Amino acid sequence: MSKYAKLLFQILRGTADANVSFEDLRGLLIRLGFEERIRSSHHMFRKAGVLEKINLQREGNKAKVYQVRQVRTVLVKHKLGGDL
Repeated sequence: MSKYAKLLFQILRGTADANVSFEDLRGLLIRLGFEERIRSSHHMFRKAGVLEKINLQREGNKAKVYQVRQVRTVLVKHKLGGDL
């Protein structure tokens, strides 16, 4: 199982939202085809066919918990990640 497949499983399971690395989450979104735009400390992600915008910010080296939950909601709603 690849690093990103494990991360995807961890996010979808929802049991360790506070332990998701910012860089790993960022890499997962890019691997899933999201385009990144950086404005100051905000990393914004968009993807064709996905209406929601994902905005990530660091909290130390981790992603913020509520933002991990938002990513999970988008992934589930649009059934993304099946090809990892």
